Amino acid sequence: MAERRARLAARHHLAVPAGTVEQASAALVGLHSSDPASVYLAARARVCGFRVAHLEAALYEARGLVRVLGMRRTMFVLPCDLAAVVDAACTRALAPAERRRLLRLLGDQGITADPEAWLREVQERTLAALAARGAATAKELSAEVPELTAKLSFGAGRSWAGTVGVSTRVLFLLASEGRIVRARPRGTWISSQYRWASTAHWLGAAFPGLEPAAARGQLLHRWLTAFGPVTMTDVTWWSGWSVRRARDALAACGAEPVELDGGPGFVACGDHEPVPSAASWVALLPSLDSTVMGWKERAWYLGDHGGQLFDRNGNAGPTVWLDGRVVGGWGQRRDGSVAVELLEPLAAPARDRIAAEAARLQEWLVGTVVRPRFRTPLERRLASGHG
Repeated sequence: MAERRARLAARHHLAVPAGTVEQASAALVGLHSSDPASVYLAARARVCGFRVAHLEAALYEARGLVRVLGMRRTMFVLPCDLAAVVDAACTRALAPAERRRLLRLLGDQGITADPEAWLREVQERTLAALAARGAATAKELSAEVPELTAKLSFGAGRSWAGTVGVSTRVLFLLASEGRIVRARPRGTWISSQYRWASTAHWLGAAFPGLEPAAARGQLLHRWLTAFGPVTMTDVTWWSGWSVRRARDALAACGAEPVELDGGPGFVACGDHEPVPSAASWVALLPSLDSTVMGWKERAWYLGDHGGQLFDRNGNAGPTVWLDGRVVGGWGQRRDGSVAVELLEPLAAPARDRIAAEAARLQEWLVGTVVRPRFRTPLERRLASGHG
């Protein structure tokens, strides 16, 4: 357990900061980005002197990083070369089922009598509109392709029943096919209203279409280097692959078996040497951070705090870390102040360092209030002022 924590501290840039946001993203095999604010807060925790403008420049100006759909149908900010690997290893496999689902909805709900032809035409017109504009929101695209304004119903008879625009489904399908990516959002860095752009236009070239099995091996090697040792449960959960594909990828990348807490585990090829323990460190990580969401079997760093720090669907809230383990959580009150709640006794020096880090985070936020997309019991309590 101590060795795993030492690796986490060094390889996730929590004990020693990264020099750039590109370096941090590559080291973690992507910064989790389903919640727009998470990627900025994750970078702040890991990159020396990080400011919002640094990530915006990397994403929207230099475009050395890109926000893409990846593992587990989840959004990540990745270096472009790694995004191409993720596209082949994970994303493209989503497209056939997503296309079948959309075609069935279009036919069953009377949108069109010929779903195949309708979808093909709407996709091509949507791409043409993007080519003309460079980048556009779903609303802007719907003005040029009126078919995108149609509504699809879901959950009939259920408490969560509702409707979703065809634009949402069509854009998700195009993204899963690697043909479009999310561009600069409307509004501030906490906005989730993204513009879209064709991959070839935004990045200067389409994703190269790597061979999927080879890409899975390459991606798994990168992840094992950052997160190993791991269990098979960790591999299948993080990647979203079947057990068969996970085993094939382990063989392809030359992963080596190790004994892990009395059971079987895996490390990257040749990655057996001990990692020196880092100096004591603290970190306040955001909801859905890549580190806290990096493993399925979390007891070695989470302890028994999951009930307070995760929601019912397994989404992590904001966490407080000390020397490779989670010791509490944090949240923001309405006035923007950062509040911390510790879930176990700590010595006074550790408490003081955590309080100092909370003060630095509050200063960095300069009044911006970030509400996680997925609320957890502890974060709700702190946000209400009861913590």
